[in-house]
Amino acid sequence: MREFSLPALYEVPADGNLTDLIRRNAAQHPDVPVLARKRDGVWQDVTSKEFLAEVRAAAKGLIASGVEPGDRVALMSRTRYEWTLLDFAIWSAGAVTVPVYETSSAEQVEWILGDSGTVACVVETAAHEDVVESVRERLPRLKHVWRIDAGAVETLGSSGSDVSDAEVDERGEIADADTPATIVYTSGTTGRPKGCVLTHRSFFAECGNIVARLTPLFRTGDSSVLLFLPLAHVLGRLVEVACVMAPIKLGHVSDIKQLTDELAAFRPTMVLGVPRVFEKVYNSARAQAQAGGKGKIFDKAADTAIEYSRALDTKAGPGLPLKFRHKVFDRLVFGKLRQVLGGRATHAISGGAPLGERLGHFYRGIGFTVLEGYGLTESCAATAFNPWDRTKIGTVGQPLPGSVVRIADDGEVLLHGEHLFTGYWNNERATAEALEHGWFHTGDIGTLDEDGYLTITGRKKEIIVTAGGKNVAPAVIEDRIRAHALIAECMVVGDGKPFVGALITLDEEFLPRWAEQHGKPADTPAGELRSDPELLAEVQRAVDDGNAAVSHAEAVKKFRVLPSQFTEESGHVTPSLKLKRNVVLRDFADEIEAIYASR
Repeated sequence: MREFSLPALYEVPADGNLTDLIRRNAAQHPDVPVLARKRDGVWQDVTSKEFLAEVRAAAKGLIASGVEPGDRVALMSRTRYEWTLLDFAIWSAGAVTVPVYETSSAEQVEWILGDSGTVACVVETAAHEDVVESVRERLPRLKHVWRIDAGAVETLGSSGSDVSDAEVDERGEIADADTPATIVYTSGTTGRPKGCVLTHRSFFAECGNIVARLTPLFRTGDSSVLLFLPLAHVLGRLVEVACVMAPIKLGHVSDIKQLTDELAAFRPTMVLGVPRVFEKVYNSARAQAQAGGKGKIFDKAADTAIEYSRALDTKAGPGLPLKFRHKVFDRLVFGKLRQVLGGRATHAISGGAPLGERLGHFYRGIGFTVLEGYGLTESCAATAFNPWDRTKIGTVGQPLPGSVVRIADDGEVLLHGEHLFTGYWNNERATAEALEHGWFHTGDIGTLDEDGYLTITGRKKEIIVTAGGKNVAPAVIEDRIRAHALIAECMVVGDGKPFVGALITLDEEFLPRWAEQHGKPADTPAGELRSDPELLAEVQRAVDDGNAAVSHAEAVKKFRVLPSQFTEESGHVTPSLKLKRNVVLRDFADEIEAIYASR
């Protein structure tokens, strides 16, 4: 199939904007908790009425400080309650939010704030403030910098005490559906980040249709989401707005290291994550079972979950013997795993990379269905996702209702719909290239099945052509190899080379456990272990598993284990954890040559 679409389930209000949602919630659900925040170690609910009052107070401060309609206001902070509060306050002041990753360098901050013409900026910490101040003299439009942990919200509330509610409401009604709501700068795997202009219409079309299609997961007064992904990333913003639109309760976690404890305390009904999170949950549970002498039981339970999930997709369904085994393991293993995820969650939404069919079946088999989706910043996050009642594991689902997915002659995925960005800020040339004839060219390669379910097979620019002329899409084998607990990252190489090779990094969290299990000091550095025969044999098993998913010509013949991980600090991944392949190719040219030095 070359093209597929679904009818819209939600009509975008032409004269409305996102601030309408918080006013509507306060009027229709005044005492329903729509957010929760951590105070003195305890989760406290925030009702619709309370949230509106706090948003108005912060918006008054922005107005009193001279922020005008259409002005850009930057937010540089980890995921936390104040991020969402200030996002809606900026919109209520008639302004445009510019998210900045809290890990951004001074050069990146200068570019984003300068290119967007930001007039005010809210940062979280003194370290963030120092970064902004270090480039402030080159940002003539920047008039104000407030700091969250120094009382930014309270300061704004005090400074705006003379501004009336009516003035805020009047200001909040200036924007319509086609007014820019935010400028989200892409992570920039190559070149400088481009600012994607997303309108209020983009979010309405995106979130309205998602909530309508996944209605059973968005139950007002019952459902809840614990958000730990960066709100500077468009996927985090999708969840923020969708929760307010539904409305359901939204909580924030700033430190992912605290995620397990917070899941147990918050007990969400739905989890948002990226594949690496779900891989780590599985790998940690398996490693703990092995350490306790119950590795074989865990593996049998996992095989049962996968078999059970696959049987759900057949006409006959699971047979009685399988149902019995599933029930036994539910009591012994699956229930404990669900408790790790808070005990109430039945579904997760995953994006950013493929989860993998085996892991998808495993999670559905334990009673926790991961709905995979696909999208980009330019598509306001999800442009395709799996419906809750018709999941096809291994795909990224059907198009967002009201949008169209088309596969071009060369396999590129093209998009059309109200949710798309309107262009790149200050970059007409890039906009014209990306939005040719009204269709957004994603740069991704994919296929549509007979039911309109999309499968992404790789990136157009990342296709490797070997010396033998074989076209290789790296994503398939990379994702499969990376699913191994010991592997942090895998990057396939081989452009113009006689065969496909791979650079592999080791997971620094799992490595000490592996070392101890194999009689080596837990603190042995990765650089020392990368030539260890036992470790190389384990990595080879991961590579063999990845090779099983591709043809012989696409299989990895040789690999090199690197002494350290790819990190944002090292400059090899973006804040959204995408590999900067050109940088890796440059920095590890000697390692790549070593792969092909002896055949």
